[in-house]
Amino acid sequence: MDASMINKIQKASEYASQPERATFNSLTVAFHGENNAYVVSLEGDRWSCTCPGFQKYAICPHIMALENLFKPLLKRRPVPYSPGQNIVSDVKKAKRYSDQRDRIRIVSFDCTFEGYNKNHHITYNEGKWTSTASFFAQRGVCSHTMALEKILKGFVEPVRVQTLV
Repeated sequence: MDASMINKIQKASEYASQPERATFNSLTVAFHGENNAYVVSLEGDRWSCTCPGFQKYAICPHIMALENLFKPLLKRRPVPYSPGQNIVSDVKKAKRYSDQRDRIRIVSFDCTFEGYNKNHHITYNEGKWTSTASFFAQRGVCSHTMALEKILKGFVEPVRVQTLV
């Protein structure tokens, strides 16, 4: 491993301790609830979920769990409770879902990452990462993608590091 890669790994560790540097612009998640699998999406400030609760109330335990898990990366107010919603039951479910992280898999996201020198655009889609960082163009990995991998551990596929020959 060369000195520039070691430097990026060290920077990634620093970045990972500051998850607020990243902001999700969009997010798609496969969510395995207690009864069915659902797709939860965020586009800008708008959440959606394929579950019946969201269709009725425009909020559900799946979204509530994601708001809890990814709070530093969302930079937006949580979706308010809805009249008629079973708030106590939904809050309990959301807490349980937050603790059962294996129910959640990030399918894709688009985010802005505030680096030390400038902002970078990072995307993830079914295990494929992209970044506007020049180091990523050379190596297929950068401190920003490595930091996000640490922050989102278990929710995303690891970054595949290209080796120099």
